Amino acid sequence: MKLSIIIPTYNEEEYLPNLLESIKRQDFDDLEVIVADSHSTDKTVEIANSYGCKIVNGGLPAVGRNNGARIATGEFLLFLDSDSVLTNDYLKQAVEEFELHNLGIAITQIVPLEKGFINELSHEFANYMTKKISAIKPHGAGCYGILTYKSLHEEVGGFDEAIDFGEDTDYIERVAKISRFKVLETPRLLISTRRLKEEGLKTIAWKYAKSTAYQLMGRKVTLKQLDYSFEHEKHNTRIFYSLCGEGLGHAIRSAVVIEFLINEGYDLMVFASDRAYDYLNAKFENVYYIGGFNTVYENNSVKNKKTFAYNMKDVPSDLKNNMSMMYKLARKFKPDIIVSDFEFYANLLSHMLRIPLISIDNMHVLTEARYSSPHKYLKDRIFSEAVVHAFIQKADRTLIYSYFYPELKNEGTKYVDPIIRDEIINLKSTVGSHILVYQTSDSNRKLIELLKDNPDKKFIIYGFHKDLRDDNLLFRTFSETQLYDDFRSAECVITNGGFSFITEALQLEKPVLSIPVNKQFEQILNAIYIDRLGYGEHHDTINQEILDNFLDNTDKYRKNIQNNFHKLKNNDETLNELKNAIDEVVGKNN
Repeated sequence: MKLSIIIPTYNEEEYLPNLLESIKRQDFDDLEVIVADSHSTDKTVEIANSYGCKIVNGGLPAVGRNNGARIATGEFLLFLDSDSVLTNDYLKQAVEEFELHNLGIAITQIVPLEKGFINELSHEFANYMTKKISAIKPHGAGCYGILTYKSLHEEVGGFDEAIDFGEDTDYIERVAKISRFKVLETPRLLISTRRLKEEGLKTIAWKYAKSTAYQLMGRKVTLKQLDYSFEHEKHNTRIFYSLCGEGLGHAIRSAVVIEFLINEGYDLMVFASDRAYDYLNAKFENVYYIGGFNTVYENNSVKNKKTFAYNMKDVPSDLKNNMSMMYKLARKFKPDIIVSDFEFYANLLSHMLRIPLISIDNMHVLTEARYSSPHKYLKDRIFSEAVVHAFIQKADRTLIYSYFYPELKNEGTKYVDPIIRDEIINLKSTVGSHILVYQTSDSNRKLIELLKDNPDKKFIIYGFHKDLRDDNLLFRTFSETQLYDDFRSAECVITNGGFSFITEALQLEKPVLSIPVNKQFEQILNAIYIDRLGYGEHHDTINQEILDNFLDNTDKYRKNIQNNFHKLKNNDETLNELKNAIDEVVGKNN
């Protein structure tokens, strides 16, 4: 046997057929193909068998390559990545040039499978740099194709399985010490740009520049140092995490959840729209932008008809673009479960691909609990409940963030404590002289006029997207660090009915005057329970009498909060509840 081709795989049903077809088309028959598979859960092994490949157990690349080489019968070994494709006459050209120059080990140059100026330029630059660096020190990677003699492979003891990154360069260096190395000029190997798409050119360039610098200095670099992973390494539970993008409440608590899940070893892809995307994308990798739904506000009121009209013009394109992107990523990433913080498209994807779904948000108290509310809100309640039903259907598990606990309808639904940022939990709260005003939208102009009519009081105001001092009013644009200080030292807060802000106010023992956005029943219900629990007051509108009465009673409300609200020392209980739900649902569906 002249040549043994060895291919490590893990869940490569999308790419492996292209490589095997390109091998089949070669004008080179004296070969065998060995697939070293790392327990794929898709059709990878079935595909390999259909092409007559030998199958061995794999693992990390070094393990798979060594296992393949162990059973190889060829004089030459060619190590290929599963997402590469051979150009015409690749094998013939590679072996002929290898023997012509009396080489012991060689790599080939690469061409991107996906055309485009950036792809082609970046790969040509990679070829150029590889040749330049190899003139100083033998250098290369598995994606270039590694060709050597089996006898030399055995002499150096194969790939070093203790190295989790750069094992290919280490291997090339060790074989080159006892033979000749060259970057072959004629054959070209087509390679996928999937990692370039997933991580971006800047990130990939930085990781490879760092690894090359380490290797030229004779230092080892690890996957952890590069924040790098191989597809076949992902034996952890894979999660699509998707969240509502309107406002920052969902994003702020999701940042805590996402960080926890990553630290627990889960593999995540995150989907968000609007401000939530901007907030999370600055903190994490693998955050994807999706189009989302937005509410139209006027004069502190939801305008349902305008909201419907505004969203309907974008829904057709959002539906197509979001589902296309999420579907393609799902095929590649193969999520074990979807976690949704009130995000519509994740729910659709769950039903389309039959992926288990966990819903965790504060909205489902509207549909999952038995509670009373004044009859004047009945129309708003019915509408809001219908929206919640439309957004999420038949979740495998439903967890509800809440600070109030009306009876639940279903045993499978459970209340969990609100997520509070560690920065808020660690603040030392004081009772200062200013009143913190936090608004979901900037449409409540009457509130601003009233506050200005109270020159003896100082108000610090967020939500109007400007930095401005106007007599006793200090407007601030959103800044977490500044907000923490203003929050910590406030006497009390005036807000809409946003759940996350209210729960953080209660954590800091700040009495709450809640004027929820008109017609937004979720906010209305939050405000109703602030009033019922004695933590503050709920009013549909505000006037001087209401403001005065609230300020006169802040000491009483603060004492009620201190005596009755469950202050958190950390988020462990809620986060572990979610972790247990994920593990149970995934385990049940495997």
